[in-house]
Amino acid sequence: MNIEPIAYFHSPMTSKFGIPRQSGLMNDLQGTIVFVPEFQNPDAIRGLDQFDYLWLIWEFSGNRVENANLTVRPPRLGGNERVGVFASRSPFRPNRLGLSCVYINKVEINTLDGPVIHVAGADLMDGTPIYDIKPYVVYADSRPDARSGFVDRVEWQPLTVQLPDALASQFSEVELKGLRQVLSQDPRPRYHHDESRVYGMPFAGRDVRFKVENGVLTVLEIAKIH
Repeated sequence: MNIEPIAYFHSPMTSKFGIPRQSGLMNDLQGTIVFVPEFQNPDAIRGLDQFDYLWLIWEFSGNRVENANLTVRPPRLGGNERVGVFASRSPFRPNRLGLSCVYINKVEINTLDGPVIHVAGADLMDGTPIYDIKPYVVYADSRPDARSGFVDRVEWQPLTVQLPDALASQFSEVELKGLRQVLSQDPRPRYHHDESRVYGMPFAGRDVRFKVENGVLTVLEIAKIH
């Protein structure tokens, strides 16, 4: 079976570094779904505005190196313990396919790009190809009593974010909310513990430079990306 993208995702996240590790963790992070010309027809999304959430089937397009390993190191386990690739949500998979549930903010029908879906909480990089869209339905998709393996036994602690007002003023209110959520989830590789190291992360056309010490992430500098 050959599949082609039906749409592309657009967001402030232009690099793999800092991408949310799961969908739904950062509901202030906004993005849009823009269809390719073949599917820029309102009939294709007729009735979609009656749903709150979508499933997206997409490609880990930033991972071009083939991964032959059958085990991976989930960030939730500190990046050191290995589990089977099919017992994880690692982006390094045999077919590079991702599955994400996102919230529908609004659906615009008549734009210059045809119908556009505005969503929140996606864990996709800007420019990610989307191969299919399906509505989330509670009776079939919700399993509140399900076990979640190693995720159930490892608590995730968000970081405290210190972002000076002078730097924060470079972003719109919507961008700033998304940025704070991304930073609070600790975008560093989980096996990095050097508190003197300065990291850089592209966000909304800017390079956000920060360091982490004792559970506090401090933004040091923000520069425009040329």
